[in-house]
Amino acid sequence: MSGKYATETLDVDEGGIARAAQILRDDGLVAVPTETVYGLAARADSDAAVARIYRAKGRPSFNPLIVHVASLEQARSLAEISPEAEQLAARYWPGPLTLVLPRRRNAGLSAAVTAGLDTLALRMPSHPAMRLLLESTGLPIAAPSANRSGFISPTSPAHVLASLDGRIDAVLDGGECERGLESTIAAVRADGSVEVLRPGPIALEAGGSSGERIEAPGQLASHYAPGKPVRLDATQVAPDDFMIGFGSVQGDCTLSARGDLAEAAARLYACLHEGARSDKPRIAIAPIPERGIGIAINDRLRRAATPAD
Repeated sequence: MSGKYATETLDVDEGGIARAAQILRDDGLVAVPTETVYGLAARADSDAAVARIYRAKGRPSFNPLIVHVASLEQARSLAEISPEAEQLAARYWPGPLTLVLPRRRNAGLSAAVTAGLDTLALRMPSHPAMRLLLESTGLPIAAPSANRSGFISPTSPAHVLASLDGRIDAVLDGGECERGLESTIAAVRADGSVEVLRPGPIALEAGGSSGERIEAPGQLASHYAPGKPVRLDATQVAPDDFMIGFGSVQGDCTLSARGDLAEAAARLYACLHEGARSDKPRIAIAPIPERGIGIAINDRLRRAATPAD
């Protein structure tokens, strides 16, 4: 498949899941809801399918993909899972935690999935639509966020179609994503230590990333960009600002009027999308507390505010 073609919208029901599963088996691309954001799914064992992800997103080839699995048994067939990794999986899977682990040489995955690394990023999602798709296909599924590379992550079918309509085969319409912020990514090292490569909904007691190399998605300095200058920690709005508020700081779009960080995480990308569509040339964002999931929100905002090279 190549070029532009009609993007189907599928319901999350027996027929929609069956259609999506067949598209994936045929090396196609389907945007699928997860508990975090919409993922752009393709079978991870096919060079042709994975190449289509990179083409559709315009994604740099050195940026690896997360592979989604249906079970811990399937994960063990793809990566070497240490006792420390087993403990994390037992506590947080299924859920918004991605583990970066040593890849098995006989994993049978497309080399492009790992971007040439000896490690593999694995996640077991909890969203029923993605779980049904994993079980229906029996395949490991690569699924980065379903948007053009570097831009705002999608939390609704409309967000997906805004940048990928005509570039992918289908969207499974599961409505709005619950958490609205990508998974926490943690690397489990050979000595059993855990290093957080990307903060997210799950807060881990672990060391931070050294940032010396790209090992997982979301580590690029400039990412999640709305295509306009972004000003952080803004308490006052200028006439040409689209203001994203939080708590007592009101805005054109408000993350959480009551200062709830979980609500702010769920609404973050929706507000950035609204700001990107507005006629205001700049986006200003109210201060977000650097605690709990606020750490992950500020991580995304700093990357959104960093100009691309």
